[in-house]
Amino acid sequence: MSVERWALKKIAIYGGTFDPIHHAHLILARDALETLGLDEVIFVPAAISPLKKAAPVASGELRLAMLRAAIKGEPNFAVDDCELRRPPHSYTIDTVEEVRRRNSDAAVYCLIGEDNVDRLTRWHRFTELEKMARFVVLDRSGQPPTRSYPVIDRKLDISATEIRRRVASGRSIRYLVPPAVEEIIRREKLYLEQPK
Repeated sequence: MSVERWALKKIAIYGGTFDPIHHAHLILARDALETLGLDEVIFVPAAISPLKKAAPVASGELRLAMLRAAIKGEPNFAVDDCELRRPPHSYTIDTVEEVRRRNSDAAVYCLIGEDNVDRLTRWHRFTELEKMARFVVLDRSGQPPTRSYPVIDRKLDISATEIRRRVASGRSIRYLVPPAVEEIIRREKLYLEQPK
């Protein structure tokens, strides 16, 4: 009788501000899921990112609600509020350690935007983090990658900054965010002030 080797479960952590979550985030997460053969993509909204100058506009509670609304009905997508429950700042290594504790048999990936690649070595405990998780770059820019990590490449010209500006100026965000996210933005009167 031969002993079968069980394949590791493959989980990706997709951290970010998600202020708000939009279709580019979701499309890239789906591409990563299919390209890497992932079992699950976990969206993790940051409380306060140590390398970002400005705090999120929407509260953690509302960003969490928008994420849950955006992925409803997606069996391979999940949301984890661990960074919102911890005191700021949000460090990816703490999140990776928490996910690994709950899924000791899993291979853990970190999905990062191409705008984070140049700052990656400045991340908290980066040398340890690089040994614990496999980085995958989500590239919406179409520019050549600056690191040797695998790249999920899809030219998508949608940004949370643009969405916030459109809301503040009274323009439509239809087709940029899922309808359930748009409903929360309108109901909660988010992003009505012009960004500074």
